[in-house]
Amino acid sequence: MTAIRTEGSLHMLLVDDHSIVREGVRRILQAHNAQWLIDEAGSGFDALDFLRTRPSDLVIADLSMPGLNGVDLIQRVRAQRPAIRILVLSMHAEEQYAMRSFKAGANGYLTKDSAAKELLAAVNKLLSGGSYVSAALAEKVVQQLNGGAAMASHAKLSNRELEVLRRLVDGHRLTDIAEQLHLSIKTVSTHKTRIQEKLQLPNLAAIVRYGIENQLGEQASASLAG
Repeated sequence: MTAIRTEGSLHMLLVDDHSIVREGVRRILQAHNAQWLIDEAGSGFDALDFLRTRPSDLVIADLSMPGLNGVDLIQRVRAQRPAIRILVLSMHAEEQYAMRSFKAGANGYLTKDSAAKELLAAVNKLLSGGSYVSAALAEKVVQQLNGGAAMASHAKLSNRELEVLRRLVDGHRLTDIAEQLHLSIKTVSTHKTRIQEKLQLPNLAAIVRYGIENQLGEQASASLAG
């Protein structure tokens, strides 16, 4: 963890396991206001440890992290520090991720590919007590909530199952996923079985094909560091 300290400024905590993303977000924020205090955490567990002892007005967090995923982090932060504003900064432009984040207690949701344009607007909106979601994503969420769009099959998955699905789509082995998520191989195998049952898919190849078709795999993004 790193920190910048200046008296009388707003405190923010950036949570992402990719240092290049944290650096990109930091640059955008500090170019707007060099007096903002910006701390960093490379995992959800580090973020929780930080928040137990130090103040923060806003948490900006990724969803897909090893160990403690973003949705679980949001729930724990909300229980630990109810007044903190939470902005999700995710690679996922799919409405299911946004809906899960808001249900967990997030105040805003922004995709990484739009962060350069919308990050400051989102931050200012949250710090003023409002909520934020991009117009395109908001339309998708509203359509789904109103029944105007069919709910994706993976909406039936739990947050952990969705995380395992995403990693399977990325080509990770069960042993890799178990290590990344701090789970036993048996637990990951059980999640895989439940994914197949809920999505009615016969094998791993079908899971990967479904994930690719629904854009559920991770795509490395370094655009914020530019």
